[in-house]
Amino acid sequence: MATTDRSRPYPVVDLTGGTPRAPKFPDIEQTVLDYWDADGTFVASIDNRADAPEFVFYDGPPFANGLPHYGHLLTGYVKDVVPRFQTMLGKRVERRFGWDTHGLPAELEAERQLGITDKSQIEQMGVDKFNEYCRDSVLRYTGEWRSYVHRQARWVDFDNDYKTLDLDYMESVMWAFKELYDKGLAYQGYRVLPYSWYEQTPLSNQESKLDDAYKMRQDPALTVTMPLHADGELAALDGVNALIWTTTPWTLPSNLAIAVHPDVEYSHVRTENGEEYLLATALLGSYTAELGEVETLGTYAGKRLAGLSYTPPFDFFAGHMNSHVVLLADYVTTDSGTGVVHLAPAFGEEDMDVATANGIEVVRPLDEGGRFTAEVPPYEGQMVFDANAPIIKDLKKVGRVLRHETIEHSYPHSWRSGQPLIYMAVPSWFVAVTKIRDRMVELNQEINWTPEHIRDGQFGKWLEGARDWNISRNRYWGAPIPVWMSDDPAHPRIDVYGSLDELERDFGVRPDNLHRPHIDELTRPNPDDPTGKSTMRRVPEVLDCWFESGSMPYAQVHYPFENREWFDGAGSDSERAESSTGAGSDSERAESSTGGNGEIAHNPGDFIVEYNGQTRGWFYNLHVLSTALFDRPAFRNVSAHGIVLGNDGQKMSKSKRNYPDVNEVFDRDGSDAMRWFLMASPILRGGNLVVTEQGIREGVRQALLPLWNAYSFLQLYAERPATWRTDSDNLLDRYILAKLAATRDEITQALETYDISGACDSFREFCESLTNWYVRRSRARFWTGQDEDPAAFDTLYTVLEVASRLAAPLLPLATEAIWRGLTGERSVHLTDWPSADELPRDEELVAAMDEVRAVCSVTSSVRKANKLRVRLPLPQLTIAAPTAARLAPYTDLVADEMNVKSVVLRDDPSEFGRSEVVVNARAAGPRLGKDVQRVIKAVKSGNWQVRAGADGQEVVVADGIELIDGEYTRKLVATAPDSTAELPGGAGLVVLDTTVTPELEAEGWAKDRVRELQEARRDMDLDISDRIVVRLVVPVDRADTARTHSGLIADEVLAVEFEVDHDGSAGAIELGDGVTADIRKA
Repeated sequence: MATTDRSRPYPVVDLTGGTPRAPKFPDIEQTVLDYWDADGTFVASIDNRADAPEFVFYDGPPFANGLPHYGHLLTGYVKDVVPRFQTMLGKRVERRFGWDTHGLPAELEAERQLGITDKSQIEQMGVDKFNEYCRDSVLRYTGEWRSYVHRQARWVDFDNDYKTLDLDYMESVMWAFKELYDKGLAYQGYRVLPYSWYEQTPLSNQESKLDDAYKMRQDPALTVTMPLHADGELAALDGVNALIWTTTPWTLPSNLAIAVHPDVEYSHVRTENGEEYLLATALLGSYTAELGEVETLGTYAGKRLAGLSYTPPFDFFAGHMNSHVVLLADYVTTDSGTGVVHLAPAFGEEDMDVATANGIEVVRPLDEGGRFTAEVPPYEGQMVFDANAPIIKDLKKVGRVLRHETIEHSYPHSWRSGQPLIYMAVPSWFVAVTKIRDRMVELNQEINWTPEHIRDGQFGKWLEGARDWNISRNRYWGAPIPVWMSDDPAHPRIDVYGSLDELERDFGVRPDNLHRPHIDELTRPNPDDPTGKSTMRRVPEVLDCWFESGSMPYAQVHYPFENREWFDGAGSDSERAESSTGAGSDSERAESSTGGNGEIAHNPGDFIVEYNGQTRGWFYNLHVLSTALFDRPAFRNVSAHGIVLGNDGQKMSKSKRNYPDVNEVFDRDGSDAMRWFLMASPILRGGNLVVTEQGIREGVRQALLPLWNAYSFLQLYAERPATWRTDSDNLLDRYILAKLAATRDEITQALETYDISGACDSFREFCESLTNWYVRRSRARFWTGQDEDPAAFDTLYTVLEVASRLAAPLLPLATEAIWRGLTGERSVHLTDWPSADELPRDEELVAAMDEVRAVCSVTSSVRKANKLRVRLPLPQLTIAAPTAARLAPYTDLVADEMNVKSVVLRDDPSEFGRSEVVVNARAAGPRLGKDVQRVIKAVKSGNWQVRAGADGQEVVVADGIELIDGEYTRKLVATAPDSTAELPGGAGLVVLDTTVTPELEAEGWAKDRVRELQEARRDMDLDISDRIVVRLVVPVDRADTARTHSGLIADEVLAVEFEVDHDGSAGAIELGDGVTADIRKA
């Protein structure tokens, strides 16, 4: 193994295993991780801020019943970037790891492991044994999680973690339920809910709207006849078949009514064979195949049909009070079907509302497993989807089916088990969200969302339509609903408990386990029963695990039983809001976060992150409970990222192997590479991200390698330790320091507003300036040595030290190795964030030099297009732009960089060419509508410009309207098109004179030899400052060229003796163009 050259001052501390200039990032990362473990760096980062204002970060609990995936990886990196940054700003950031251990995910995993296929098997096994297995199951993966999180370089407090199964946590959840109940915001109701027959429990409405809840499914669709009974003025409808359409034939045995819209017109028609039907006039045409040519016998407004009776498709509930009549319902539409809706009130929410309003009592002939009961004898014991076929067969036998078809439609499934849901009336406990809905919408305005549009879009609209939240589950493994009821309806009583103390007071024992069946065993005589025969028993349901994860802010600190003052604080809400919104300077925020005269409030939390689908999940549940309990948001700032997709653009799938294996990426590229790829991507701005190996490796090239290469450059040339200083008067030194100052401001602003990808953009651009401009343009200064130009070394050292601190949250492992290699100090993560006054500022210089870089970049593309190598000098470069004059001080720099003999500045680009835009009206029309003509007119009149879009790419804006790719074509019309190119943003043109004279070609030949001799020096492992003796053997036709430019070649390669030979023996080293050389150290 190679060892560090101790004759060089850097690295002061080597974390590379002896290969500082040939980094293997995964190996470096493991060394850094081992160092952190041994040093206790993470604990020190918190202890160092013991008396600092606290930044409250909610490390949202992952489900503990499985291994982590890319989604966890992404949020995990965000959960590390933000706390590292806030710690460096001077905040104290606790990072307790959270485990979401209850609920259906855990139960289904346990069932899978135990081979359980039906809920009844759990009862047979025993709830105590099943729940104990659930506990063991959810904790089985904690070791793997810890290892995974550690390899991410994510600093997390596992030793002080919290789990939703903890007694303290569950007590806080119990308190929350009682608070809601006491406020009139928790109640028991009977209504139609999404119901999982497989898991035998209702789900909440929001769960049925989560990602992956809807899947394509094929179902039978029936058009069924309902013979009407009529007399009086509607006697013409007697015996007429009202037509209903349904995609759930299994609900027909429970039919109790049919409904029409009061304002829709319905047609009474007769077919050629004499059959008569009634359906919405608007839908007659969709039944042409079945009805053929029809005669319209009459039309009726829906409201005239109200009260007519009919013969139901089955007689199981014949005579049911008030049933089997035509009802009026505003929700009936003519979008599809027949315009007549069949009502089975137990299986449709709107059906139930209409039926109940008309005095029809609900019937539900299904058991908990979705199987028909004895109320429907022919289908008893059949699961509803299995019963479709025999039901259809029986209806056809009696001639009640007009049309039978199969449809494919998007249908809700349980996102837990993947099985199709049904909608069914069940008793359940609810949070009365509709009572606080308006307040939830108001409080949402206090939350800073990233991306911003989610606040009033995806999340805001969901809040506006929020429904009461079903929070009970007919299951086993979860926090108990703390409600005890009398078991005798003759002596009703309800007790709701909110603490262990209250339970101990009434039951005489203090529970040490709130899980079933232990909590179910707490019973007592009903105090309201003078006979003493009835007993208070707990209701059997447990809470939805979303209720528990939504309780995370207060339950993890055992509020209100502990930490009440810490949570609620003594400071004002306005002070708290100001300190957590990211507004103001670093110092101002630090001061304002101290709140009033006492403990400040630590709720709402400062930051939370999850994928944007959680606007209907975790974000929503947190917001509901915080609004209901505290009348404030649960969090101030939130990052709602997009979805991680496989390399085929589809959902990641283990069976398809359509994504890079995480551990393989860690082993090949390293965690920093993965972190950068994810953090720099559009996913944190709400877009989706396709994960590919190529994309991850590109991330290495964007920041990791450039930063490390600059560090290696300093290692290579430095002869003694450099000094931290910012007072160099060299133009390039001044530029890179000022550029770094501007980058510091950009990154600070981005991270303060949780724009992590924006911070990555800024740092990537800086790395480009550092390596491809500053270092490359400054090589000659470093070659002359540290004694000759100490400012170059000191500036690069200073820049690397500050840049390492800036990039520490984004690249924590590599920056640790670089920073400790530079300073020898304990850790970059124990330092302060670079302050605004650490570096000199020069906005004008930065702007001008960046413009110079842009000119050079565009000119290089012209060179490349004309296949003119970089070392070949050219006669002239013309820069034509309205602002060209401000480049006058830098023309020599441009000439040297572009290897041209002269640079000419012109202020009128039209002298050399122009850019033309043509609008594609056919492509733009559908999006822009009538504005497409406005855009065309603007483009023709020249009222357009080029600017950077949201993704950083150039876009055309015409009369204030942005055109997207494909809606226009843009081309340059130039007098010399092959040698002319446009500057970014349409700022001007560059025109490169591509004439190559014999003199220029000869000079280019000499510069090619310089590059080859420098490569030969490296291959000989010479020190950068070593002088050499060179014998250059050239073809006879190049002898004069070589002698003419021998001085140039010798100076560039540090040759103290340089001989040109054209007729001697060939040299030992082969160069290009038939040239060889002998080289030895002087």
